[in-house]
Order: sequence, then structure tokens, then C-alpha cells
Amino acid sequence: MRTTELVDGFRHSASYVNAHRGKTFVVMLGGEALAQQQFRAIINDIALLHSLGINIVLVHGARPQIDEALAQHSLPAEYYNGVRITEEDALKVIKQVVGALQLDITARLSMSLSNTPMQGTQINVVSGNFVIAQPLGVEDGVDYCLSGRVRRVDSQGLKRQLDSGGIVLLGPVAASVTGESFNLTAEEVATQIAVKLKADKMIGFSSQKGILDETGQVIAELMPTDAQKILNALPEDSTVCVGTKAFLQASIDACRNGVSRCHFVSYLDDGALLQELFSRDGIGTQIVTESAERLRRASIRDIGGILDLIRPLEQKGILVRRSREQLEMEIEQFMLIERDSLVIGCAAFYPFEEDYAGEFACLVVHPEYRDADRGSLLLQNIIGQARVRGYTRLFALTTRSIHWFLEHGFNMVEVDELPEKKKQLYNYQRKSKILALDL
Repeated sequence: MRTTELVDGFRHSASYVNAHRGKTFVVMLGGEALAQQQFRAIINDIALLHSLGINIVLVHGARPQIDEALAQHSLPAEYYNGVRITEEDALKVIKQVVGALQLDITARLSMSLSNTPMQGTQINVVSGNFVIAQPLGVEDGVDYCLSGRVRRVDSQGLKRQLDSGGIVLLGPVAASVTGESFNLTAEEVATQIAVKLKADKMIGFSSQKGILDETGQVIAELMPTDAQKILNALPEDSTVCVGTKAFLQASIDACRNGVSRCHFVSYLDDGALLQELFSRDGIGTQIVTESAERLRRASIRDIGGILDLIRPLEQKGILVRRSREQLEMEIEQFMLIERDSLVIGCAAFYPFEEDYAGEFACLVVHPEYRDADRGSLLLQNIIGQARVRGYTRLFALTTRSIHWFLEHGFNMVEVDELPEKKKQLYNYQRKSKILALDL
């Protein structure tokens, strides 16, 4: 059983290995994640991504470590509008903390002991002045002192390092054109780099499995507008940590500026990063510019996917068998739902022009995706097509899904009410029930 799971998982992930190779990911490791035991495993997984041909820019934070160090030096941790006010004495401590963390991460990425996941690896970790900072200045009479923001990103320099096979590692302290150092937020650094590099993904970590709904379940996918509503609704005393809120805002900003997908996974769950990237449904939350699922008309290249979907039901006698040749001839009648290149739902619409009627046929939804009413989505699309054509009735034949059709407004009718051409093809041995929907 264990061998079968390994083989199935490996085969399942192959398409994602191929899809991710050569792509650029910006990974944001907050200070909260660095403080966990799971940190070592996350670094190992990041090294694995690199070994699979993925370009990695790793941006680390240090918020809790800085707060702790400032407290040890009896220095205040002052904030205004959620941004740290960095005095000169505080910046000296911050540079020590950030430098130590950067060295720890570099050391971890340099490990290649036998009997470890990084055995035999040779990773060049590159850090440098790829980000130029500028001061935040004064807001509402409050001087942010040596807290800054990103002024410029050397995207060409970053690309050269990535093209040479290195991992770029950056922290939340950057220099300015005047030679001063400024304390930035790691979330802004990650966002600006992702945008300027036109990265394929930005990835962050949280203590939770992702963004949770009101029942505590992970929301698999959010558009930026919906993510912003969730962020705005979080109360000040929310259990969601500051770093999580900051990365959520960063993801929204990144998506609105051209980064197509931002992923949010748990730093407490072993292997969450790999599960998110190499499985179809993932394990965390994606903030996306467009849905991973899309409804579209089928084309000839979808034949294999549709056959994979409908064959099990044909073998059980639930669907009438269609040959590949027949499917090729009828492919333009099919609508499908696609998720990450997998056909997870389909339905066909056969017109009977002379009777102002259409047939809703071959409705199939993948067994793993039957919990989101995708069948209703396909039905509504085909109802829309029928109405555009001026049809007055949509009918369907089924042996198993009678109640589903009744719940969607269909009524049972007799064979005589079928269009003449369809009536001639009716199989009396199957005894399919006929249902009709008046439009």
C-alpha cells in the first residue's frame, strides 16, 4: 500500500514538476517561521525546489527576533500605523539580528551531509544590494527615522544570479543611494521583487493552514478583492498574527500588480510547501488573479481528458458509450470545467433546431470535485446557450440522476414529447427517464 501511494503521488506530481521548471518563485519566510523547529524542513524543501529547476528568491523576516532583541537591550518597540519606528540605536540591534539570521539560513542551505534531504547538493547562496531603500520620512508628525521602503529593485542583477543557478537570499535591511541602511518590512521587499521580476508565484507562511472561513475551514482560493474584504474584517484583537496580516496584504498587492498566484501555507505542517505546489488541490490558500478553474468550450485537444472522465461511467452503463471518433465529431457540442489542465467536469449540448429544443447530455463531474455544484454551473451555461438560440425547451435522458434534474426545475415527460429525430434514437431497452425544462 505504501509503495502504491508513493508511485501514485510521484506520477501525480510529474505534471507540476514540468510546469514549475524554469519558473521564478519568491518565497517569504517570516521571523515567526524561522523560530519554529519546522524551519529546517522548510529550508530542505526550498532546496528541493531549487534542485527541480525552479528559480528561488528567498526573503526572510525577523519581526519577533527584533522585538526580543530590542527588549533585551531595553529599547522600545514603537510602531505607528503598523510600521516600526526605527531609531539609530535600534537599527544597530536590528542589523545584528538580521545578519545572524541570514548567516543561519545560508548555513542551512549549505548543508550536504549524507542521510539528510540535502545530501549531494551544492547551492550557491547569493546576497547583495539588489534592493535600494529610501526613508519613509514623516507621517502625521511622526518621524519614522531609519525605517524605509523600497525605492528600486535591481531586477537584471537578480536575473543574472538566478540564471547562474544560485538562490538569492535577502533580508529586511537595505542600503540607500546615500549609503545609509534602512529597516524595511520583509513583506514589501518580497512583493516588490516579485512584481519587478514578474515572478510566477509568491509564497508565504502562517501558523494557520491558510486563510480560514467562518467555520475554520481553509479557503482554497481567493481573488484579491475577496481577500481584501477578509483582511479588512479582521478585528484588531484577532488571533491572526501581524506577519500573517502583512503577508495577506502583500499578496493582494502583488496580484494586483501582475503576480498571478500567491500561496499561503502553514509553517507548522511538515511538507505543506510541497503539498501546495505539487498536488492539484494544494493544502493552503491561493490568492489569484484568475481562478485555477475555468469553464470553456472543448476543443480537439481535450478528447483524452473527456474520455478519462466519462469512461468509468460508460463501463458501469450509466452513460451511453461514445467512441473516440464520435467524440471527435461532437467535440464542439461539449463544455468543460478545467482545473490546472485536468478536465474535472463536462456536459454536451445537442441542438434540435426544427423543434426549438436542445438536449443536455453527458454530464459528468470528477468524483473528487462533486462538492461545489459544478454540475449546476455546466447546466446554467447550457441553458444560456439554449436561450440565445431562442429554444423553448431543454431535455435530458438519465437512468440515475432523476432527482438532481428535478431539483433543477426539470419535469418528467413521456417519449412522445422528445423531438422527432431524438425519438427515433430512443433506446427502449435502457428505459432512460426523460426530463424537460421549459425555457
